[in-house]
Amino acid sequence: MTARVALVLVSHSVELARGVTELAEQMAPDVLIRGVGGGPDGGLGTSLDAVQKALAEVLTTLAGNAPGDVSGGADGGGVVVLGDLGSSVLTVEAVLELDESLTERVVLARAPFVEGAVAAAVTAHGGADLGAVLESANASIRMFAPVEATQAPEASEAASDGEAQNSRTVTVRNPLGLHARPAALVSRKVAELGATVTIDGVDASSVLQLMALGATQGRELLVEATGDRAAEAVATVVEMIDAGFGEV
Repeated sequence: MTARVALVLVSHSVELARGVTELAEQMAPDVLIRGVGGGPDGGLGTSLDAVQKALAEVLTTLAGNAPGDVSGGADGGGVVVLGDLGSSVLTVEAVLELDESLTERVVLARAPFVEGAVAAAVTAHGGADLGAVLESANASIRMFAPVEATQAPEASEAASDGEAQNSRTVTVRNPLGLHARPAALVSRKVAELGATVTIDGVDASSVLQLMALGATQGRELLVEATGDRAAEAVATVVEMIDAGFGEV
């Protein structure tokens, strides 16, 4: 694991915690993700002790992976926690209140459990710091808004500022289109490119916005980018989509 931000996913259900953890790990293999599910008796519920133990283990692992002392989160690392329902959130809040030393390293997201976990994991995989990963998780609620409301304004704003622009169209070739895995691949690559990229008007660095496009085989997509590496970014994304993500 190389990402400096880890995730702890707290659910009332052992199976749900395990499943969402597995999904997020598939999308972001370089991120440390720990699922905590069930009550003290193993049934439905949450366990304060289990959450405390998971946080301690994750923070220890992060400290061991990072150079120097990261106990205070000076490198931008830490843990983002997501809970599935109200009482799991209350359990996490209780853990943070009992140990104030955690507040610089552990933050609680207010986000949909599955969507927030996926968004946070992909953002963390790109090397983002604790604040950016938390913001990504919290912003996942926008997935439930109409696509038009999620369209990124950055490209048009950059154009008015005279930044370099580039655009191309590409047709989706793989049968399932921009489903979870391809969307994660694109969003992670965009995060590396250092340009503002949109696909059919949505932020291409957001795995959830890409999935919300519902772009399946045969759909023509408009890829646009601004910034110093705009041409490279557009060419890279177009090549990925045209190659079919290994599914054709």
